[in-house]
Amino acid sequence: MRRALALATLIALASAGAASADTWSKFADGANGTAWSIDNDYTYKDKASGRLVVMQAVSKPEAKLGPNGPGKADGVGSVVAIDCAKKNMIAVASYAPSKPLVIPANWRSDTPKKAAGAENEALLAKVCPHVDHVPVK
Repeated sequence: MRRALALATLIALASAGAASADTWSKFADGANGTAWSIDNDYTYKDKASGRLVVMQAVSKPEAKLGPNGPGKADGVGSVVAIDCAKKNMIAVASYAPSKPLVIPANWRSDTPKKAAGAENEALLAKVCPHVDHVPVK
């Protein structure tokens, strides 16, 4: 009986760890050793707006910073909603260790801005080719 209980506990712990793991993919190198990555598990197409919603995070290994998601001690990033055809984006929300991620209900009504700058252009190049292959939510 103890073996069965121990095995069940190990399976539960392994499953919980796998379910909470983020899959980050680097898409750009920034200044001073920083890098930008997206969370592949978070990316989806928003059913209401048709935009591609992406979580991105910054990392800087020598500063022991991410990439990581909200609620993590080294997680700094944001969620953006991208219109790949028009090459613009809405900054939905941001997060840091001292600031939880809060997605406002009215983000779809925000005015999109042109996706300008090296990091934003690299982000579009990374995610837009996959717009038809992500879940719709």
